[in-house]
Amino acid sequence: MTYKEAKKSFEKLFNHELNDAQMREFLLSLALDENTSVESLAAAASVMRANAIALRVEEDLRLKLIDIVGTGGDKIGSFNISSTVALLCSAAGCYVAKHGSRSVTSKSGSADMFESLGVRLDLNIEAAKTLLEETGFTFMFAQNYHPAMKFIMPVRKTIPNKTIFNVLGPLTNPANTTKIMLGVFDKSFVPKIAEALKINETKSAMVVSSRENMDEISISGITYAARLMDDTITEFEIDPQNYGIKKAPLEAIVGGDANFNAALVHKIFANNATEAQRDIVLINVAASLIVDGMARDFQDGLQIARETIFSKKAAEKLKQIIKVSNSL
Repeated sequence: MTYKEAKKSFEKLFNHELNDAQMREFLLSLALDENTSVESLAAAASVMRANAIALRVEEDLRLKLIDIVGTGGDKIGSFNISSTVALLCSAAGCYVAKHGSRSVTSKSGSADMFESLGVRLDLNIEAAKTLLEETGFTFMFAQNYHPAMKFIMPVRKTIPNKTIFNVLGPLTNPANTTKIMLGVFDKSFVPKIAEALKINETKSAMVVSSRENMDEISISGITYAARLMDDTITEFEIDPQNYGIKKAPLEAIVGGDANFNAALVHKIFANNATEAQRDIVLINVAASLIVDGMARDFQDGLQIARETIFSKKAAEKLKQIIKVSNSL
């Protein structure tokens, strides 16, 4: 399918012009594999975002926004790394519009962890906007922003295999962010998702997938990456050991339920976590700061990330976000 053809098909889906049988047949044709096209990814993301309830902010603020998110689905069982990274980036001075949902394949989705931390999930659009303006961070609970998914998801759940919807969430931020740090569970989708982001006019992005198929930058080995900047995509590899990060096994960053992962966020921000737990957050923060434009390179980003923890800015930012979200 061309981009225009795919867009027309997805518009029919999201406009509820298909009955359940037709919807299921269409979703079955969207298997997530080596045949998934960039055009389908871009068209689906464009239509899904167009049908979302938009979080509208002033244009100068929108252009500063970054999302930091993983697709999930890597089955590694790590703690909520991208959510922890998002909070730390906000403390470092980024404007983070975090888009996420409850757990699908893990013990704790981003929404589950933020709820356990004490951040309110039931904020209306205006309250979410105020939280962003006052703290430099907001969490957009996906189910509150994508009403069209209410009739698509029951059919989607009858399909056992992965479909294109397994990677669409991170591509459909309701705040229409122009910057994103995005992890995916399969390295073959790294260049495809980068291309889809480019088609949909993302200005700055890094898409990553580790050798172990982790949807983050790993500290257990090499991570494959694609950097989108100024309409140019560059593919490269990230080896954290080149930046002084010690190699650690995957078992060192395994998480638990929402309460366990929330407690771990507090430990990391108090500099009381293990070296591996802290380091995997630091390297992913460094990459996110590069995408945001706050850091020149990984070494610069790592220095900013460490200072944000050691200065207690991270712990204070988390307290502020919790307090303001509960006052709205």
